[in-house]
Amino acid sequence: MNFKNKRFKIAIDSPAAAGAGTLAKKISDHYNLYYLDTGKIYRYIAYLKIKYPKKFRNNFVKNQIRKLNIKKLKKKELLSNQVGLEASIISKKRGLRKLVHKFQIKCAYRPPKKYNGSCLDGRDITYNIIPDADFKFFVTANLKTRALRRYKELKLINKKINFREVLKSIKIRDKSDYNRKVAPLKKTKDSVLINTTKLSKRSCFLKIKKIIDRKLNTNGNL
Repeated sequence: MNFKNKRFKIAIDSPAAAGAGTLAKKISDHYNLYYLDTGKIYRYIAYLKIKYPKKFRNNFVKNQIRKLNIKKLKKKELLSNQVGLEASIISKKRGLRKLVHKFQIKCAYRPPKKYNGSCLDGRDITYNIIPDADFKFFVTANLKTRALRRYKELKLINKKINFREVLKSIKIRDKSDYNRKVAPLKKTKDSVLINTTKLSKRSCFLKIKKIIDRKLNTNGNL
């Protein structure tokens, strides 16, 4: 498959723990796309707020984002429930969203030349960050499945974590993400719905790959 004629962009939105991040990473690796987990940026800002409460101002955050190497962020530091809930609160603040928005746009539209394009996943990617994306997906799963996935992740870090606590956290995140006034989570009409509840990681990847390959082959690299 020849990608030289045109680079392409993939936008993925999803609620917490739906499996979008893992899926987006596999897609990015397969098609050699620059990948950005936008939720990780908000988690990073939340982590900064928790760790440096006295320094936490817009200018401080701006400087941290400017020198941020997203690939070097340690997942363990960002995965806790405390960071997740704080990230959900932070994502409602217009000033901080504006800072993150600029970073996301740069990653989406000006990825390094060695890549064939970009793939971003988050909450408002399909309509706010990359409204002209060549491919749009909304990845979801039922509440208990998502909570169980997050519980298994957190259990590796914190043996004392319990499922009810994680389930409650996911419910709070959903309420915040879907109902916030600034860039809420929603499925756009032109996004393909991918429900991962009963699908393996491999099956989800192949399902999306089939959609992408069909369009690439039909339209001659879009």
